[in-house]
Amino acid sequence: MNTPLSRRSLLRRSGAGFGAVGLLSALASNRAFAADSATGESVSGGLHHPPRAKRVIFLFMNGAPSHVDTFDPKPMLAKHEGDTPTGDEIANKNRSSGYMPSPFPFRAHGESGVVMSDLFPNLSRHADDLCVVRSMHTDVPNHEPGLLLMQSGNQQPTRPCMGSWLSYGLGSENANLPSFVALSPGLPVVGPQLWSNAFLPGQHQGVEINTNHFDVDKLIRNIRHPHLSRADQRDQLNLIQRFNEIHRGQRPGEAVLETHIRSMELAFEMQREASEAFDLNRETTLTREAYGDSEFGRSCLLGRRLLERGVRVVQVFYVNKKNKQPWDTHKNNNSGHETLCADADRVTAALLDDLKSRGMLEDTLVIWGGEFGRTPYAQIDKSTDLKHAGRDHHHTGFSMWLAGGGVRGGLTHGATDDFGMHAIEKRVHVHDLHATVLHLMGIDHTRLTYRYSGRDFRLTDVHGRVVDDWFA
Repeated sequence: MNTPLSRRSLLRRSGAGFGAVGLLSALASNRAFAADSATGESVSGGLHHPPRAKRVIFLFMNGAPSHVDTFDPKPMLAKHEGDTPTGDEIANKNRSSGYMPSPFPFRAHGESGVVMSDLFPNLSRHADDLCVVRSMHTDVPNHEPGLLLMQSGNQQPTRPCMGSWLSYGLGSENANLPSFVALSPGLPVVGPQLWSNAFLPGQHQGVEINTNHFDVDKLIRNIRHPHLSRADQRDQLNLIQRFNEIHRGQRPGEAVLETHIRSMELAFEMQREASEAFDLNRETTLTREAYGDSEFGRSCLLGRRLLERGVRVVQVFYVNKKNKQPWDTHKNNNSGHETLCADADRVTAALLDDLKSRGMLEDTLVIWGGEFGRTPYAQIDKSTDLKHAGRDHHHTGFSMWLAGGGVRGGLTHGATDDFGMHAIEKRVHVHDLHATVLHLMGIDHTRLTYRYSGRDFRLTDVHGRVVDDWFA
């Protein structure tokens, strides 16, 4: 005898396909609703002020690139090669062999004269599009808290990340795709907390996509129902919705139920939309060749496809199959950066070319950087000679860059000291970066709040200032 299904069993078993992903990223509202912390209501037609950018793609160099080998030339390192940083306890604890100059030449590029390493021959063509920030600093030189701080503004895995805040504040421009997607060929250190919604409603969780594969069915598990047709699935969902209306009337305001209902609707719609959006083979051969066949190349190409279809935020994590933190060059810093920059340079330049050719760069904010920088001095251990020296973690001064989305191109902002040790001029903290990104998207970072456990939370907590110098 067949046992009738309960309502909860029906919800659990029916499935419009794509269930696991759908539950993590239900349909976000298409209407922007930046909230005023005092009233909780949207302002200025849904935004706090006119936005300069509509969407964000964060190219995250997991493990932390060396600023003195990429965007912050320090000729003083060559003059003092081998000298130990005076009074630097961190250097002494980490077996420093003294200051280590970069072997890579630096040159000025473009009409603006932005200086960068020869490791970026393709990116240098976009010098006049870049806002290079040489005065970044953060709170800790350790990966886990540094990653969390860069993504969520907090060192513990308890707060929503920036992508979730933007999803909460702005919603999606496409009813059939998530508002926030994280692309990575495997999990970076810390993992899903880097795209977590934490206490924000469940629909603002980032959807994680493993970009090791081209095949759409492998990119997104369970994208198609194994047995039911689309019409049959629609009938199922209609039946479930009737049950849900009864349930709502008896138990109003059940947040988990609302998230499940909306996630199933999104999952159903994504079967058609995602199959097209995630299919890289729909791109021309020329475009695919420009990005290359690396994990990072596939991720950035997919990221552009998602952005142009209304996804609000895309995180691209630079991770490879061998190393969760490929930029963490404690050994072989110079050869490691040669390899890593060759890939990052080609792909990043291809993305900027692609966005510009489609007229998207002007309202797409591109961010490039890691969780901190690397030491201007060498790091060696008992098994490593100076020829294979690395650089250790470094948080008191490092570089990032931004482009597009209302950012002033051809700008070099701030400076570290003569050795690249500390940010000393126009210093920018991670909280300042977050405040400025939100501002570019039309949000006042002090007014986008969420009340949880009796307190109003925000991405920048009680910190952060908008860096007006970056604006075009």
